[in-house]
Amino acid sequence: MSDESLLDRIRELVLSGAYAPGDPLSEIFLAQQFAVSRTPVRESLKQLERESLIEIKPKVGTFVREPTKREIVELFQLKEGLEGLAAGLMARRGRTAHLEFLEQNVRASEAAAIARDSGRYAQLVHEFHWGLVNGSDNSKLIEHYRLLMNQLAFHRLVLKTVENPKRIAVSSGEHRQVLQMIQDKDHFGAEAAMRNHVYASARELLGGSREAPEG
Repeated sequence: MSDESLLDRIRELVLSGAYAPGDPLSEIFLAQQFAVSRTPVRESLKQLERESLIEIKPKVGTFVREPTKREIVELFQLKEGLEGLAAGLMARRGRTAHLEFLEQNVRASEAAAIARDSGRYAQLVHEFHWGLVNGSDNSKLIEHYRLLMNQLAFHRLVLKTVENPKRIAVSSGEHRQVLQMIQDKDHFGAEAAMRNHVYASARELLGGSREAPEG
């Protein structure tokens, strides 16, 4: 297994929610799980620390890191800008395979919302946002967005927000609105709708606190 592949697999393990914030990560266990020596595992963990996903405490251990509330606010502000831009760019492109993907995703999301299938809905949310960003056809935007989403540990946050059935229904409607603006080729409307959706998600996550990002 290449070092890059190992890094991706450990990163995915951390981001998946398999480990809760504060949980220890054992070099020995990871080396055994992926059938590699401890050296490449250690190098991968150092990279994940640089990405702010884990914390390495000398002579204590390695632990999954949870972003501070301020970090979440700042990262969501960046997310709002990048996803808003992506929606606007996608609206300008017209009919594409990415648009068809979003249409299928929104239909599936609406079905999951009706069924109150929070696990399925959380996965579809992840796919919707990435489908939108990939649909922007902007490689630099995609590059920066990937780093942002890793630092935000977005999937873990989504799992928190979908615990509220009312938020699932509202979120599904917001996705439909963004899709409609893209279908109408309204790039200003698509950007505004997407920014509003990200802002609402941040408010839900932070409980409507004063520290939520301003919109």
